[in-house]
Amino acid sequence: MVGLDDAFQAHVRSGLTTLCRCWAIIRKDGLTFGFTDHDLTLEFDGVTFKADAGLSALALQQSTGLSVDNTEAIGALSDASVRDEDIEAGRFDGAEVRAWLVNWQDVNVRWLQFRGSIGELRRSGGAFHAELRGLTEALNRPLGRVFQKPCTAVLADAGCRFDLDAPGYSSLRMVEKVESSRMFRWQGMTDFEPGWFARGRLSVKSGDADGLWGTIKKDWFDGTIRVVELWEPIRAKVMAGDEVRLDAGCDKRMETCRLKFNNILNYQGFPDIPGEDWVMATPKQSKANTGGSLR
Repeated sequence: MVGLDDAFQAHVRSGLTTLCRCWAIIRKDGLTFGFTDHDLTLEFDGVTFKADAGLSALALQQSTGLSVDNTEAIGALSDASVRDEDIEAGRFDGAEVRAWLVNWQDVNVRWLQFRGSIGELRRSGGAFHAELRGLTEALNRPLGRVFQKPCTAVLADAGCRFDLDAPGYSSLRMVEKVESSRMFRWQGMTDFEPGWFARGRLSVKSGDADGLWGTIKKDWFDGTIRVVELWEPIRAKVMAGDEVRLDAGCDKRMETCRLKFNNILNYQGFPDIPGEDWVMATPKQSKANTGGSLR
């Protein structure tokens, strides 16, 4: 068992232990939830671990090597802890999870038994079931660079390096009309040309959906009405009067990088890479096949 300090080992070897389990769930928006299976609320590391949250965990499967440690947590849905609306909105997707064995008589004597993230999260019968995946889960993701004509960077990430806070590339405004948390309409809004936000992002900054965002599918004018449509609805209710931020979109083409963003030095694509026609080319008898330029 890795990470055991002397005080914890001494407590375990004493033969009479006062141990309980504590879990901390840290969402991507920074909100932290604490749970314990002890009958009293505990507190350490600035987190309050509630005793009445109704959370329990199944056996933890751990192994050596690169195998993924995993377990499952089962808890009750309640307004005081994990709400059904927040799960539906995706606020717990990918949240960080930490699990300790704690001496409830002295919370400074504890062992961090598990650290990872929430995988599949489902709910039924007033309870939620969360699959917990260890840190080695990240090693299952394919890595490496893709050589292709379009840019492989995400707009404004470390590879792209573009600043979306630059004037003219984002817009903060109040929602005027919205349908099914997917179709947004504004009167006028002519300060951006049509399609400027297509493939961009709409982020909600206030209201019930604060912190959620969606990818923009289309951006056009219907007469004098500016219409922005998302690929999928925001998974919480967005209402008129809520504040949203619109970020410009990028179609990954070199021309767009150069003309729209003036960011060609950070373009991560290979526009001159040969296409499938060149790969499938065969020798011919009619003319000399010199391998010259195909342009």
